[in-house]
Amino acid sequence: MSRKKMVRFAENEVNPNVIQAGKAIFEEIKGHWNDTQFQNENPIVVELACGRGEFTVGLGREYRDQNFIGVDIKGSRIWKGSSVATAEGITNVAFLRTQIQNLDQFFAQGEISELWITFPDPFPRDGDEKRRLTSPRFLDMYKPMIKSGGIVHFKTDNTGLFEYSLELVKSREDIEVLAFTSDFYQSEMKDDHHGIKTKYEKLFSDKGEKIKYLKFRFKTE
Repeated sequence: MSRKKMVRFAENEVNPNVIQAGKAIFEEIKGHWNDTQFQNENPIVVELACGRGEFTVGLGREYRDQNFIGVDIKGSRIWKGSSVATAEGITNVAFLRTQIQNLDQFFAQGEISELWITFPDPFPRDGDEKRRLTSPRFLDMYKPMIKSGGIVHFKTDNTGLFEYSLELVKSREDIEVLAFTSDFYQSEMKDDHHGIKTKYEKLFSDKGEKIKYLKFRFKTE
């Protein structure tokens, strides 16, 4: 491990906005994000595969009346978002270091108000379908954690993953599709995101790739 990574990992261990293995809060946070981490009752918004946290921190800047949690397994990436939030005094942002398949170990039923799935690995091979973050396996995991009426947002540059995800959610009786576009930055929805882009989104956009976007929610049973 490089010295730079060692320094970043050491800072993650003491930064209060990073929740990771080895900290007592890691084992106790499920169902207690509001009272333990944020100490308020504001809605909780979660970004999956947050990377360096550009989107999580950007949303935190715009919406101080909501709490934002970026989830990723890479400690060196989380360190960047954590450091920016700390330096700017953005206290409504936190980062959870874990594998996304373990998400249900950290959020209680109805604890999430909104979920963002931003530029995940497309896993294009048929045999890897279950690893896609919009596959039935993951959708079924998200469903109980999201409160009634809570929105799920999905953004990708990958046409195959977008078409797969759109077809899947349209086919499910327990999902209501609210909006979708195959060219987000030419749509009327683009201003809703305040120009906030992840590292990969900016990279893809600069190359002329069209960004796809899908918004849906689980129906109340």
